[in-house]
Amino acid sequence: MKTLEAIGSIAGKYFAFWVILVAVIAFMFPTPFLGLGAYITILLGVVMFGMGLTLRAVDFKIILTNPLSVIIGVAAQFIVMPLAAFGLAYLLKLPPELAAGLVLLGSVPGGTASNVMVYLAKGNLALSVAMTSLSTLLAPLITPLLLLLLAGQWLPVDALSMFKSIVQVIIIPIALGLLIQRFFPRGVAKSVTVVPIISVVAILIIVAAVTSANAGNVASSGLIVFIAVFLHNGIGLLLGYLIALGLGLNENDRRAISLEVGMQNSGLGVALATAHFGPLAALPSVWGAIWHNISGPILATIWSKKPTKDIEEPEVLIQAKVKVNV
Repeated sequence: MKTLEAIGSIAGKYFAFWVILVAVIAFMFPTPFLGLGAYITILLGVVMFGMGLTLRAVDFKIILTNPLSVIIGVAAQFIVMPLAAFGLAYLLKLPPELAAGLVLLGSVPGGTASNVMVYLAKGNLALSVAMTSLSTLLAPLITPLLLLLLAGQWLPVDALSMFKSIVQVIIIPIALGLLIQRFFPRGVAKSVTVVPIISVVAILIIVAAVTSANAGNVASSGLIVFIAVFLHNGIGLLLGYLIALGLGLNENDRRAISLEVGMQNSGLGVALATAHFGPLAALPSVWGAIWHNISGPILATIWSKKPTKDIEEPEVLIQAKVKVNV
C-alpha cells in the first residue's frame, strides 16, 4: 500500500509532465491507442467514483455558513467561462466542431485538480471543494442548457441526451462512491490514498485516446486551439479573481474562486465532446487537460510565496482533497 501511495504522489506531482508525454506519444504513434476511445466514458466514471469516495459532509458546510462566496464562485464559473469561450470562438473564427468544443470546455464544472492548486496557493480550500462539488452536482442541468444556448448555432445539441450522459458519467459514480464510503468506511479509509494514481492513469488513457483519434487534426489545428484554450484559461483566472475582489471577498476567497473558475473538468469535456459532437470537438478539452495543469501550478506557486491570513482547514479535509483528478 505504501508503494502505491508513493507512486500516486509522484504521478500527481508531475501530472502535467505525464499528460504532455502521453499526448506526444499518442500523436506520434496513434495506432496502438485508437481502440481506447470506447472506454472514455467508463474511465471518467472511475474518476468520479473516486471523487465520491472522498466527499465528506464537511465539504458542504461552508454552503450553509458562508453561502455568498459559494454562490459568487459557482455563478462566475457558469457565466464567465461559457461566455468567454463563446466570444473567443467568434473572435478566432474557429470551425464549427472546434467552436462547439471550446464552448463545451467552458460549460463543464470545475475540476478537482483545482482543489490541490488552491491548497498550495494558500487559498480557501473549503470554498474550493464546495464550489467543485456544487458545480459538479449542478452540471446535469446547467451544462446542457448552456450548450443549447451558446453552441447550438454551430452544431445540433441534444440537451436531453447530454443530461443523461452527465448523470451516467458523474452523478451515478459519485453516488456509488458515497454509498460505499457510508457502508464501508474502514475499507475506504485504507484505500483512499491510492485514488490519485487511479485517477491519473484514467485521465492519461483518455488523453491518449483522444489525441490518437485527432492526430491529423492536432497537426492542422493544434496551434489555434491551444491559443484559444490559453486565452480562455487566462480570462477565467483573471476575471474570477477580479469578480471576487469587486464583491469584497478576502484574499483567500479570491484565490480559491480564481483557480476554480479558471480550471475546468476537462475529462468531462472530452467525454461529452466525443459522444455528442465528434473527436475534433474534444481537442479543446485535451489541450485544457494539459494547459490547466501547467498554469494552475504556476499561479499556485506564485501565490504560495505571498501568504495571507491563514484559514484553518480540517486535517481530514486536506488529506482527502490534496489529490489529482480532472
